[in-house]
Amino acid sequence: MVGIVVVSHSADIAAGILALATQMAGPDVPFQAVGGTADGGLGTDADRIDAALDAADQGDGVVVLGDLGSAILSVRSALEDFEGSGARLVDAPVVEGAIAAAVTASAGLPIDDVVRAAEEARVVPKF
Repeated sequence: MVGIVVVSHSADIAAGILALATQMAGPDVPFQAVGGTADGGLGTDADRIDAALDAADQGDGVVVLGDLGSAILSVRSALEDFEGSGARLVDAPVVEGAIAAAVTASAGLPIDDVVRAAEEARVVPKF
């Protein structure tokens, strides 16, 4: 199953996204949420991102979403050293993209479909 990693500057936001995505997709998706620094502050921590990538990797790839520019930079740095089954940073809204990715992953679909679902979450419906 494709894993999902969300990186946020805030531990509370990361935990909230994890809770919402798990509620929508179920507990079987290997979903990791990384928020804040090791000392509880706002920011990102490369070591914690590395650990989350490893934990989410179940052999079918990992989809990664970040909340702000420096989180994206931290993820890119972590991905340079990632030796797992493959990880892809997705340009998608972090909340909607994470939920769409988790639901798609829970259906057992391949990483390309999970990435596409996250990216398409940015489309605003017309009413």
